[in-house]
Amino acid sequence: MNNTPDLPPYLVEIQSRIGTMPKGMRNTICDVPGVKLAHLTLKECECQTGVTALTTHNEHPFYVRTRAAAHVFNGFGKSTGLVQVEELGELETPILLTNTLSVGAASEGLIRHMLEITPEIGLEAGTVNPVVFECNDGYLNDIRALSIRPEHVLEALGNVSRDFEQGAVGAGRGMSCFGLKGGIGSASRQVKVGNNTFHLGVLVLSNMGRLPDFILAGEPMGEELQHSIDKIENGPEKGSIIMIVGTDLPLSERQLKRVAKRTGVGLARTGSYLGHGSGDIALAFTTADPVLFKSRRKTMTVEQIDERRIDRVFRATAEATEEAIVNSMLYAQPVIGRAGNNRYALADLLADLQNKM
Repeated sequence: MNNTPDLPPYLVEIQSRIGTMPKGMRNTICDVPGVKLAHLTLKECECQTGVTALTTHNEHPFYVRTRAAAHVFNGFGKSTGLVQVEELGELETPILLTNTLSVGAASEGLIRHMLEITPEIGLEAGTVNPVVFECNDGYLNDIRALSIRPEHVLEALGNVSRDFEQGAVGAGRGMSCFGLKGGIGSASRQVKVGNNTFHLGVLVLSNMGRLPDFILAGEPMGEELQHSIDKIENGPEKGSIIMIVGTDLPLSERQLKRVAKRTGVGLARTGSYLGHGSGDIALAFTTADPVLFKSRRKTMTVEQIDERRIDRVFRATAEATEEAIVNSMLYAQPVIGRAGNNRYALADLLADLQNKM
């Protein structure tokens, strides 16, 4: 139940080999109740970029705040808002993804959105902390053109839904992954705790890796795929990946930090080694037990999972992250962009290999 076209059976079989835990109905982060997402995509000539907006619940984000934590694996990144998330353990805005040089414009758009729906901001309620993540799409996109404007953010936020496309869309339009086309990918897992079934979903913006290092569902594929393309890139790994984990499991901010760190397991399973020039950042949030801005309580009780049972949450995070990265490539179409640069689609290369068998 998403807007991305169905994959052919042999690619579905590859997906099925990633992990063992049951998937959610949509197999996206929107399996988490209340979570919604939308893209704004710009795709004309050398402009190949966009914005992706994620809302964590149906309530007002400033008044009903989402518990969250972030982890920076490699700090070669230009995201905004993480300092306050680290300090307070909460989100008070939606989450945005875009390209590196558009963080400022995206932040302005998000701030304008929050000012519109929250008249108290900047007056009796103080200011607001916009959370915007980025990756550098300059290989395919004319990033210097600063094509993303605040109004693009407002349009994306006005169209959030539980169904969304994956691949070369939104913030992922100009992104590259393992030397092929990357972008937006998502996956989810069901987590059983006692008699209750919870959901954990991952959303990635993939823009990292070297093709020789690529591992697909446990099988090294990079060397074989290199024979199918006409331009082989050598040199160190560079790029970035943003990994967003959402769940309705009751987790404290400290536990969310632990969960965010486990995205690194899924990332490594695809062959990335988090190179020097790669900005690799994860954020985890839970829609359970939100922080009420207008609460008059002097103390509060926070529900959290018994940590003797948290391994299943870690496993779900690793599995969903690995599959989300793979999905960002499997669903992506080839793109030709700035200066005629192009990125091949993984699905096309795998189809060629399938036909040769």
